[in-house]
Amino acid sequence: MMNFDAFLESAQGDEAPPADLSPELESLWHLKKGNWEASHDIAQDLPSKMGSRIHGLLHAIEGDFGNAAYWYNRAGETPITKAQIDSEWEVVVKLALQG
Repeated sequence: MMNFDAFLESAQGDEAPPADLSPELESLWHLKKGNWEASHDIAQDLPSKMGSRIHGLLHAIEGDFGNAAYWYNRAGETPITKAQIDSEWEVVVKLALQG
């Protein structure tokens, strides 16, 4: 099982995501790499609350906070602000790593 530091190291250095990542973690890996489209393509197909939260984070990153709020509400979470984007990515990764 991968921990946060190993996940971050992979996202900062590897050319491709590890093969054993869940779709949620793969989406978050691409997001950290700056591959917004690849991350969004995965997140929009995740019907879970976690998928909605990731989807909300993606739209917050692009500056569409209205759309982000919709997805956070679907996830049962409070929408985030621009200042929370980096910390939210870390929180969501840690939750996804827990399974």
